[in-house]
Amino acid sequence: MSLIMSPILLADQLLRMAEDAEGVTFKDLGLADQLVDACEKLGWTTPLKIQAEAIPLALEGKDVIGLAQTGSGKTGAFALPILHALLEAPRPKHFFSLVLSPTRELAIQISEQFEALGAEIGVKCAVLVGGIDMVPQAVKIGKQPHIIVGTPGRVLDHLKNTKGFILNGLKYLVLDEADRLLNEDFEQSLHEILEAIPRQRRTFLFSSTMTKKVEKLQRVHLRNPVKIEAASKYSTVDTLKQQFRFLPAKHKDCYVVYILNEMAGSTSMVFTRTCDSTQLLALTLRNLGFKAIPINGHMSQSKRLGALNKFKSGDCNILLCTDVASRGLDIPTVDMVINYDIPTNSKDYIHRVGRTARAGGSGIAISLVNQYELEWYLQIEKLIKKKLPEYPAQEEEVLLLEERVSEAKRLSAMKLKENGGKRRRNGEGDIEGEYIEKYLGLKDGKSSKKFRRK
Repeated sequence: MSLIMSPILLADQLLRMAEDAEGVTFKDLGLADQLVDACEKLGWTTPLKIQAEAIPLALEGKDVIGLAQTGSGKTGAFALPILHALLEAPRPKHFFSLVLSPTRELAIQISEQFEALGAEIGVKCAVLVGGIDMVPQAVKIGKQPHIIVGTPGRVLDHLKNTKGFILNGLKYLVLDEADRLLNEDFEQSLHEILEAIPRQRRTFLFSSTMTKKVEKLQRVHLRNPVKIEAASKYSTVDTLKQQFRFLPAKHKDCYVVYILNEMAGSTSMVFTRTCDSTQLLALTLRNLGFKAIPINGHMSQSKRLGALNKFKSGDCNILLCTDVASRGLDIPTVDMVINYDIPTNSKDYIHRVGRTARAGGSGIAISLVNQYELEWYLQIEKLIKKKLPEYPAQEEEVLLLEERVSEAKRLSAMKLKENGGKRRRNGEGDIEGEYIEKYLGLKDGKSSKKFRRK
């Protein structure tokens, strides 16, 4: 028994050491010197909790299921053991590892981290995602990269159509945000990919939450996996300040503007339920003088990345988003999350508010709850086992904004309707056209001055 438990005991010991002020280094985890140097160059001085637990077990050849909050360092927890194994391989082969992600942006980000960590050892990566021409991706495949990172649908497209792309020598499979990969949108593609790769491989599942589907995949496709939980099953970080405001649906826009005024200069993510809502609210806020930009699944890949980069660079400090941005994306500093629409799935609340208070920092999350969303909100409180305090605001003061906000929204709706006929959709459903850039003022850097804040 002691022999079986020793890796887990070692991981627990390392975790306690990592939490200590002195801490351990990545070298203490057993990583190769080249990777330790790469971590230092990236400013990674001490392993985070999930890394301290997962890396020693992965280096021993274990299949790993890692559960940790957003922003906890999951990418490093699986990338470093894979790169270490690649270094130790007698003849490092192409298509050594496949990493699957539910979103394009997260796949690109994972690839960038692999390349940064593996820069000194010549690691080659290829990103296979939708919204981009398959031909350049096929060219990258032809260069025989070590690491393939992609979304399930596009990876499957290449397996079926790209000559020479065969994964029968694959050594590592990673499912990042595994619970989302196992929903019905990806289920068939994932099943076909699993049929096309060898069963004799190492498998890592990483996720923020554990679902029944993840447990099912654990039983079928993993061999004696070790389960690691760096946080409680469904929790938010202790440093996060969470509040709610119960309000009539017709006043929701006024409250958003009021809160953003109160937190002027902060970086904020505002979550809505639909793609159209992100666009309408972003334009409304810009008409009122805010630096807001939307990101949603109807935008082409180039525009989604452009919006994300503008937010990360600080050109825009308010990101209007659907749940496409609730997981995994590397946005280092977000001061506030606003739930403009309450998620119908209470687990999505965990992922949304996880965008702030990352890696031990502080942040605030405010949920606007109208009369139609009360049941969903109560499910969230039940999940997180907390009764949240109410956001303090005098309704009379908030409603002083009503006239300006209503007029800005009316003009925004007219503008969107005017441009609606110009939309063109490509084969994957991305909305094309220049109207997104035009109405956001991205071409000339201008925004309406008529409704600027006083």
